[in-house]
Amino acid sequence: MTITQVSRRTAVLSVAGLTVDYVTGDQPVRACDDVSFELRRGEILGVAGESGSGKSTLITALTRLQRPPAVTTAGRIEFYRDGTSTNLVALGAAELRRLRWTSLAIVLQSAMDALNPVMRVGAQFVDVLREHDRHLSRQDAWARASELLGMVGISADRVRGYPHELSGGMRQRASIALALACGPELVVMDEPTTAVDVVMQRQILAQVLRLRRELGFAVVFVTHDLSLLLELADRIAIMYAGRIVEIGTAESLYTKPRHPYTRGLRDSFPPLRSPITRLTGIPGTPPDLRNPPPGCPFHPRCADRFDGCDEQQPALLTIEDHAVACRLYPSGDDRA
Repeated sequence: MTITQVSRRTAVLSVAGLTVDYVTGDQPVRACDDVSFELRRGEILGVAGESGSGKSTLITALTRLQRPPAVTTAGRIEFYRDGTSTNLVALGAAELRRLRWTSLAIVLQSAMDALNPVMRVGAQFVDVLREHDRHLSRQDAWARASELLGMVGISADRVRGYPHELSGGMRQRASIALALACGPELVVMDEPTTAVDVVMQRQILAQVLRLRRELGFAVVFVTHDLSLLLELADRIAIMYAGRIVEIGTAESLYTKPRHPYTRGLRDSFPPLRSPITRLTGIPGTPPDLRNPPPGCPFHPRCADRFDGCDEQQPALLTIEDHAVACRLYPSGDDRA
């Protein structure tokens, strides 16, 4: 099955032509430009790219959490549930409220900001659980909160503590447990391990993988750290200047990345087991989206550019289990 042949039976999310503009002043700034991808049930899709590549804009659009001046100006976000599809872009506030937590949840980057600092941790779980199950008693909701914290390795006695009484790693794990409280089919994670140390990062990632196996939810995992996604994700989408420039399996992106930008990201971190080599970064800086370069947006930084790269913006073409937007592959044939 190629990445363009995912059926409704196996898909949980289908994004087609998603475009998001920041409407400020006379000229809108396009932060997401014609983004399309499929997400299968139980799959982890990683989204990677430098700061300013459009990752955060993409996930706030997927979860309908964007605020003005961000506006979704084109595209569809089809969410498949119980044999039917729903276009999230067209939903109103009341319909979205019913979907959140029960079908679609998010884990934010800063748990201290996501959790209410003046409410006990368990009380925040109780609010969510009873909002989506009006027949659940308060006592049962508190018991369920303890179970959910235990699921991510936090002792039950912490349920009546406040967020500031938890360590950074515990707060982040509590946020993950809170996102899973109502059994969603899709969880979006916005750099959930950024604020914790490397040891706790690995523990959190191990728990995400374990919970995904046990509960079967799909994940969109956003980070700037490609090396982390190579360990975690089933497939990875690489974003640059608001567009997906490459998408494929984690193994193929590591062993044979097609896009020069993906190769630059891969080669910018050291391998754990190999001879000592000189690391090479990506020269230059990401483009200013208020005034993007003509043609391929990566061409000013690309060592493989050739005539026409500054004139033509390449389309995302399918190559085996990959899709890549680069003029090195004019017909979708593999010339690497």
